[in-house]
Parts: sequence; structure tokens; C-alpha cells
Amino acid sequence: MNELIEALKKGVVIITFKKIDSGEIRVMPSTLNSDLMPERNSIANISAESETIMVWSLDKNAWRDIRSNTIIEWKVEVND
Repeated sequence: MNELIEALKKGVVIITFKKIDSGEIRVMPSTLNSDLMPERNSIANISAESETIMVWSLDKNAWRDIRSNTIIEWKVEVND
């Protein structure tokens, strides 16, 4: 989880997870990099031990929380 948080702080991470309410698989471009958010809305402290992680959803332009045990995979988005 620490690696994911660090990657989110640096740039865009594509997180694949299972939604709790519907069981649907969601693929979400996310970040914790304030340069990529409107009005520089950042969260200062994020614990890797927490059951949920707050991320900025780039496709919804809103904060989303993801339960860590629902994350299937994540990868850093690479810009060519």
C-alpha cells in the first residue's frame, strides 16, 4: 500500500477495484498529486494501514474512497 500511495503522490495511477455496492469492476485513473487536481485540493496524511484510501478520481473530478481489500491491481500511467 505504501508503494501505491507514493505512486499516487507522484502522478496518475490506474486503479482496478471491485465496487462494494454492485460488485462491478471499476478502472479509475487516480492521483494524489495536487498539481493534477483543481484548486490544489490535497490530503496531507494518508496511512498505509487504513482500510480505505482516498484518491482524486480524474474521470469523475471528485474524491473517491477505495477499500484497500477491493483493489485488484494498480499501475502507473505512462505518458509517451
